[in-house]
Amino acid sequence: MKTHILITGASRGIGAAIAASFDPATIQVVALSSQDGDLHDPAVPARLWAKALEGLDGRIDVLINNAGVFEENAVCRPDDEWLASWNRTMQINLTASADLCRRAVLHWQASGASGRIVNIASRAAHRGDSPAHWHYAASKAGMVAMTKTIARAYAEEGIYAFAICPGFTMTGMAEEYLESRGGDKLLADIPLGKVADPEEVAIMAKFCALEAPPSMTGAVLDVNGASYVR
Repeated sequence: MKTHILITGASRGIGAAIAASFDPATIQVVALSSQDGDLHDPAVPARLWAKALEGLDGRIDVLINNAGVFEENAVCRPDDEWLASWNRTMQINLTASADLCRRAVLHWQASGASGRIVNIASRAAHRGDSPAHWHYAASKAGMVAMTKTIARAYAEEGIYAFAICPGFTMTGMAEEYLESRGGDKLLADIPLGKVADPEEVAIMAKFCALEAPPSMTGAVLDVNGASYVR
């Protein structure tokens, strides 16, 4: 029987690399993107979950939350603009992921099945981010805390949760940021001397989705080239 996996944010970068890492002979994947629905709309996660269930014959074994946004939000912006940007990032990066996690947990509880959640967070969850990205760092820190809470709450039911915290990863979003902030300066902050490739993050996501032992539930895995040490 094939393992059924739902991935969000799968149109490019890390999400696309994760989707491509699974063997279609043994894994059936529904890979969703913003074209399937804007996660800024609170009603969309429920629709995406229903769509995935339909495409996976009513059974999802693994949920991988990768969808997210990384948008500047300077503190000097007008109050209403700053708050709107904060809420948008929180809705897309954290609340929509939480909604899908909740539906996954209820799905597995209803059938008595085991299941796995893999949340793609960020090194910003640990060390913060730029002055214009309070909201991004807070959303990813929330994702890590949520993952640990899910792991604590449902381990006895065979429901496992893992978080992966990439540093800079060579996606379109990261390339734009590196150019805007000075790539050489940022690379000097990474002892490895390079940003991660999406495929490196995909290896970790695939491991958590399929192979990580149950005792690893709640683990937070860093993929950042040892950049925490500087």
